[in-house]
Order: sequence, then C-alpha cells, then structure tokens
Amino acid sequence: MDIATLVLGLLLVLLAVALAYTLRWVYMRRHGGVSVALRWQPDRERSGWHLGVGRYRGEEFVWYRVWSLRIGPSRVFRRDTLQIIARRDPVGTESYAVPPGARVLRCRPGEDEPIEIAMGPGALTGFLSWLESAPPGRKLPRAS
Repeated sequence: MDIATLVLGLLLVLLAVALAYTLRWVYMRRHGGVSVALRWQPDRERSGWHLGVGRYRGEEFVWYRVWSLRIGPSRVFRRDTLQIIARRDPVGTESYAVPPGARVLRCRPGEDEPIEIAMGPGALTGFLSWLESAPPGRKLPRAS
C-alpha cells in the first residue's frame, strides 16, 4: 500500500465523520432541538463555551454537545431541581461563542456547581415556559 492510498483513506474517514456530525445536528434541529451553548464551571477563568443542541424530554432538558463521540446526551437537567440564579447579556468575545442574540442564564442544577446556559430569544422563551410549567399540584420556583 502506498502513501497516497493511505492519505486518501484517511481523508475519506474524516469526511464520513464530518458528514455524520452534520446529519446528527440537522436531525436534532428538525426534531425539536434548539441551539444552546453551555459553560460549566463558569467561575473558572479559562472556562469556555461548548455548542450543542438542547431538547425537552418530559421532565428533563437534555443537551447534546455538537462535537462529541457520545451518542446520548452530554448533560441532563431536571426541571424540578434547575434554578435560574441570574441573567445577563454576553460580554466581549462571548457573543461570538453563543447563538445569535443570546441571553446568558446562570443556573444551579440541584446541588451541583452553577452552570451558564446561552440561547437565542425564541429558545429562551420556550425554555422559561418549560421550566415554569409543572403538572397540577406540584410547586416549582419561578424562572423569571
């Protein structure tokens, strides 16, 4: 086997992986997913934003990282334990790392460390509605 065949094979594998990621993203967006950027450990100086797609699954908001080998969700947030602590606009270069027109929500998912979730206006409205809605007889903290 010569080097040209090896390089061509490697390029085909990389192309197949890129195509799989693209199809996964398109599929999730067309089936109820919204673009969401997530940042865990936001108090750390070098903590960066990770792009992904969020979907509602009953009492859970599941988040799939765009560039991940994991098939299932990368993070799962339960409605009854997720609390919004603060809201803000993206600052400085953050506006390039989050969806267009996004607002940043600082949240506490249960007893875990705070996280930050950034989403555009339409996704934010849906997220807040989902967070505040609950089955009859169950009381949840207000999201706004």
